[in-house]
Amino acid sequence: MLYKKILMLPALMALFFTQVHAVEVDLKALLKSADRSRGNLQGLVWSVETLTLEQGKAGQTLKFRLFTKNANSLIRFTSPSRMRGQMMLMRDRNMWFIRPGLRKPVAISPRQRLTGAASNGDIASTNYAGDYDAILLGEESVEGKLCHILELTANNKGVTYDKIKYWISKSEGLGQRADYYTVSGKLFKKASFEYNNSIGVDKNKISFISKMVITDTLSDVKTILSFSDIVVQDVADSKFNLNLLVR
Repeated sequence: MLYKKILMLPALMALFFTQVHAVEVDLKALLKSADRSRGNLQGLVWSVETLTLEQGKAGQTLKFRLFTKNANSLIRFTSPSRMRGQMMLMRDRNMWFIRPGLRKPVAISPRQRLTGAASNGDIASTNYAGDYDAILLGEESVEGKLCHILELTANNKGVTYDKIKYWISKSEGLGQRADYYTVSGKLFKKASFEYNNSIGVDKNKISFISKMVITDTLSDVKTILSFSDIVVQDVADSKFNLNLLVR
């Protein structure tokens, strides 16, 4: 009997690793689907407005036009007037701030606070499929939608968050909720997502993000990001050329 068990061991191990690989492929595809509805496409131009609430009172608002191509993003601020013409570029997990009259771009971190509870990286296109390793924790309903729960761990240092707990709807493949953690495992932000926009991709219509609400769990500051005027179009690679932007 022991001899038979030893003979069966390689087959069982092969089956185990095949199943693990299948899960990894499924999770990668699930994240790519969620990323796509949050801006990670071949070419996209869209408008974003942020509103920060502190102790229930409206604070600063920002408006900008966002150009994205896959994981690259260019943010051009349009409001308030003091920020008009300023830009932020995110390329290959690096980020810079560019201002008219500034001879050199300033390297910044996606983790730096932009406004209220929102960090610089929150307004760029999402690349969770490339930037994080995922494991499946289980299932749970969010707003009546059954979701996969994924635990994401950063696989590089250029990301906005070290760890994320991410709820993705099983039926639509859309991110519904996210909890953000420090590297030590401390929860410090939460986010929820709405998808009331739709865009055409490869002759199909897909749901696209319309609102993201980020809450700082330590201060209860809340920032609402609203997305509109979305146009699927070819965005030239030169749009993300740092040297051309600082001329």
